[in-house]
Amino acid sequence: MEKNHTALEPGLIVKEHIRAYLRAQRAGRRLAPASMKVIVVALRHFFGHLKREGIIEHDLMAALELPRLDRFLPEMLSEAEVERLLSAPMPETPFGLRDHALLEVLYASGLRAGEIVGLRLEGFLRDDNLLRVVGKGNRERIVPIGEKAIAALEAWLTRGRPQWVKARTGGEIFLGEHGRRLTSARLWQIVRDAAKLAGIEKRIWPHLLRHSFATHLLSHGADLRAIQEMLGHASLATTQVYTHVDQARLRQIHRQFHPRG
Repeated sequence: MEKNHTALEPGLIVKEHIRAYLRAQRAGRRLAPASMKVIVVALRHFFGHLKREGIIEHDLMAALELPRLDRFLPEMLSEAEVERLLSAPMPETPFGLRDHALLEVLYASGLRAGEIVGLRLEGFLRDDNLLRVVGKGNRERIVPIGEKAIAALEAWLTRGRPQWVKARTGGEIFLGEHGRRLTSARLWQIVRDAAKLAGIEKRIWPHLLRHSFATHLLSHGADLRAIQEMLGHASLATTQVYTHVDQARLRQIHRQFHPRG
C-alpha cells in the first residue's frame, strides 16, 4: 500500500524533519554508510542553494548535528579462509585447471572481475612473473604474481585451454568450454562454487579476493602506494580504506614495545 506524504514548503522544514528523514533512509531502506554519505552531501548542497537564493533564512544542514556515519570497510577473507579456498580439490580437467588458475590469479593479483576475464595471452609475461592488465579508463598497468599462481596458470594454458580452442577463439587467457571469452557472471559462479567446495559458508564473490589481496599485503607491511599501483587506483584515498586492518597490529606493537604500553 502506498503511503501518503505531505510536502512541506522549504521555509517550514525544521531540523527534526531532516533527522527523521535520515533515520528513515538508514533504517527503512537499510542503506550502507557510503550511500548515506551521498544523501547527506546532496542535502547539504540543496539547503546551501536554498540559503543562497534567499528561499530560507538559515542553512539547517550547516547547524545540524548529524549521527556519525561509520566509515565503509570492505569485507574480506582471512588468510586461513583463502588457504582453504585455494586448496579446495579441483579435478585435472579443463574445468578444474581453469577454475584453480582463476582463483590463484585473483588472489595473487587483486584484479577486478572484468580485468581478469579480459587478460590476454600476450599480457602474460612469464619470464618476469608479471601480468599486463587493462583496467578502468583503459589504463594499462603491470601487476606481479607469485609462483603458485604462475604454476596454476601454466597448467591451464598447457593442459586445459588447448582443449577448448576453436576456430574463432580469441587471445583471452580464460575461456568457456565453447572457446569463447569467459564472462564475469560465470566467474562469479566459479568463485561461489569453489567456496562451497572448500566448506566456506560466508558469501563470496570475486571482488572479495581483491579486498583480501590488499588487506593481507598491508597487514604484512607492504607500502600503501605499492598496493595502490597494483590495484590500479587513480587516487591513494581509495586505497586508504584498507588501512583499518592495520589498527589491531599497531595496537599490539604499541603494547609490546612502548615503555608505558
